[in-house]
Amino acid sequence: MAPTAAYDEIADWYEHDFLPASRPGDPIGVQRQLTELLGAGSGTVLEVGCGTGVHAAQLRELGWAPLGVDLSAGMLAYGKTKLPVARGDATRLPVRDGSVPAVVAMLVHTDMPDYPAVLREVSRVLRPGGVFVHVGVHPAFCGGFADRSDPAAVVIRPGYLDGHWTKDSWTTEGVRNRVGATHFPLPALLQAVLDAGLTLTGFTEGGEPVPTTLSFTTIKP
Repeated sequence: MAPTAAYDEIADWYEHDFLPASRPGDPIGVQRQLTELLGAGSGTVLEVGCGTGVHAAQLRELGWAPLGVDLSAGMLAYGKTKLPVARGDATRLPVRDGSVPAVVAMLVHTDMPDYPAVLREVSRVLRPGGVFVHVGVHPAFCGGFADRSDPAAVVIRPGYLDGHWTKDSWTTEGVRNRVGATHFPLPALLQAVLDAGLTLTGFTEGGEPVPTTLSFTTIKP
């Protein structure tokens, strides 16, 4: 049985309500981090969990040819208008071993309960010397344990160490209270990268005054 795609139920809302209501510019530094960590290049870049294709235009501007994989047919109905896509489970990517020079995961790791398995798949499909960029919500400051209703004074409650799935959220206007999120404490996240055989090469954060995102880049030896 194929895994359930939670985003199917919110795909229309995500495309027509959530994205247009997002703050203009790059308030949490996602675009900046992608540019810094991936950089200009050529060839195929596989976006794992591409959703509606929000990042395809920026990837093209950097010189890459984006290809998207996502589990949600509802999200891909929008995504396919922006980049070539395939429906698939990120823990079993429909991509040949060692076939792509770059992979990106953009704000999706909390949507993937077995993200360590996803990282192993990323390592499998990357060419030797290939680059993987992870742009994700900050493990230390975002999650069901974090109340971000006052950006100047984020409140961290017990729960960071639990590493569990939850729909708890500080806002009712976002994605997490609708589809939930899986939390990975920082050591668990970074250890999963190393266990996948990837070498960490750079880090950056985004958002202020308390970071919202933590991103890193790796290479496949």
